[in-house]
Amino acid sequence: MRTLPYLGLATLLVGTSATVLAAIPRTPAPEGAQVYFIETQDGATVGQTFTVKFGLKGMGVAPAAVDAPATGHHHLLIDLNDEPAMDMPLPMTDNIRHFGKGQTETQLTLPPGKHSLQLLVGDKNHVPLDPPVISEKITVIVQ
Repeated sequence: MRTLPYLGLATLLVGTSATVLAAIPRTPAPEGAQVYFIETQDGATVGQTFTVKFGLKGMGVAPAAVDAPATGHHHLLIDLNDEPAMDMPLPMTDNIRHFGKGQTETQLTLPPGKHSLQLLVGDKNHVPLDPPVISEKITVIVQ
C-alpha cells in the first residue's frame, strides 16, 4: 500500500516533465548557418580511437544554458537511422553525444566496422534549431 502514493507522485512528475518539455520553443537558426566535419572525412578508414573536429559557419558556439544570439552547441549523432525529434531536447545516449561545454572536437572510440556520423546544432536547451542546422551524414570504417 505504501507504494501507491509514490507511484502517483512519480506519475505526476513524469506528466509534468513531458508538459514542460513540449512547451520549450525552438530557437530560430541564423540564415545560412551550416555545420560540417573538419576532420574525419566521408569514407575515411580510421583506428578504433580517432579525432573528430566540428565546423560551424554563420553562427557561434556557446555552451548549453548560455542564451546568446546566433549561437548553439554541437551534438554528434552516431549510427542513427532516423533523425531524432526536432521539437524537444535531444536525449543523451551512446548514439547522441552532447558537447554542451562548447567543445568543437572530440576523441571518439568505436568498435570495428562501418559507422555513420552526423552533426546537429542545439540551442541552450539542447533543442535543435529551427530549421535544423544539421550536417551531411558521413561514413567511416573503423579498423
